[in-house]
Amino acid sequence: MKAAAETLVLFGATGDLAQRMLLPSLCALDADGLLHEQLRIVCTARSEMDDAAFRNLAREAIGKFLPEPRRGDVEAFLGRLTYQALDATTPEGYHALADKVRQDGNGDVAIFLSTAPSLFEATIKGLADCGLNGNGARIGLEKPLGHDLASSRDINDAVAAAFPEERVFRIDHYLGKETVQNLIALRFGNIMFEPLWNAQHIEHVQITVGETVGLESRAEFYDQTGALRDMVQNHMLQLLALVAMELPVTFDAGAVRDEKVKVLRALRPVAAGESVTGQYRGGASSGKIVPGYDEELGKDSDTETFVAIKAHVDNWRWKGVPFYLRTGKRMPERVTEIVIQFRPVPHSIFAGAKLKANRLVIGIQPEEDVTLTLMAKVPGLGQGMALREIPLDISMPDALSGLERRMAYERLLLDLIHGDQTLFVRRDEVEAQWAWIDRIRSRWHEEGLTPKTYSAGNWGPSAAIALAERDGVSWHE
Repeated sequence: MKAAAETLVLFGATGDLAQRMLLPSLCALDADGLLHEQLRIVCTARSEMDDAAFRNLAREAIGKFLPEPRRGDVEAFLGRLTYQALDATTPEGYHALADKVRQDGNGDVAIFLSTAPSLFEATIKGLADCGLNGNGARIGLEKPLGHDLASSRDINDAVAAAFPEERVFRIDHYLGKETVQNLIALRFGNIMFEPLWNAQHIEHVQITVGETVGLESRAEFYDQTGALRDMVQNHMLQLLALVAMELPVTFDAGAVRDEKVKVLRALRPVAAGESVTGQYRGGASSGKIVPGYDEELGKDSDTETFVAIKAHVDNWRWKGVPFYLRTGKRMPERVTEIVIQFRPVPHSIFAGAKLKANRLVIGIQPEEDVTLTLMAKVPGLGQGMALREIPLDISMPDALSGLERRMAYERLLLDLIHGDQTLFVRRDEVEAQWAWIDRIRSRWHEEGLTPKTYSAGNWGPSAAIALAERDGVSWHE
């Protein structure tokens, strides 16, 4: 499936994700000449409006969410857009949508579902009934794909009834981030790292995803989901898989995803005492006094807003190496990072010098950077060989000056249009992730585990610190 799609169909085109990310990303791609001239973008949602009204909505979204230097000729981009109102639950509307898609040609179609997962099955059936799932048609699905393994399989079965796996693009937007892709380049494009990337040389790995925000507009969804399913099941397990996977035979979709799913299937079930959950209470966050989760929600709840897990990958490469995962809301800072903690040198020849083990920190957001800490001699005379820790910092925008910093959805939308599945998640990956998560939730239920409280603006409950410190490990902050 090498041909670029001639038409992109965007479901949920008036929604928040479309306005903040999708329409600005497409406009930026157009400004850079990365969308071929024939590509048309057919947008659909429930709201009744004509092409002109939708273009005005898109113009406002681009003005608000895309920096001016990246916009290019906005009016030319808007000329690609047409709009067709559609109630996804009503079968009759799909034929009008199909007519609009086909009016200027019969080339390949790429479809992006930015809708509630509850609408997936009805939407896919409607697409199949009107023939928009034909040869060359591909479909992109925004998360969440279910709330457990059983519901995920139901969604995947519904998709598979209309689209074969090679034409299904399951989206995890973290995989579109430049630094996440650079993790693959760092590991497999540099001889200095890959020989050391194993249990013999690495002591532990930390993955942290911290958010400063609370519920915002997601109260009902989040209370039914929680941090484990909202963050760990998808983003964090994908990052873990990229850190831990073996060298793919080639850099293509099949080979990369084969290696990731091996890691996910090798995850050991989390044992008693290897996970901590928390829920924030009122406190200070980002310089403001903020309410607690229960106050924001307006009721008592046992949904976790924080989770820390000690995970293990049971294979030869990672035997005995713990992976510490931590994510939460109302953290002190917004950060996503991966920390590779190397083992100390086996013997120091520097009398009196306190050596610290090397550490590699890969920053994903808000800044994309890589820091490697090394031991070096303190300059000067009369001190002997006094050593201290120094950082080697690489800021990705600075290192690659002249290149624009892109939104993750730019890469993912472009790959969907061109049919490249490398940065998308395969069905067996999703289901392996859910199988591991379901076992954790089952253990929490069996143990009667309820979230411990923590004040907003802190790194979770004290039990999360103890989870790492009993192994002699401190969280990187």
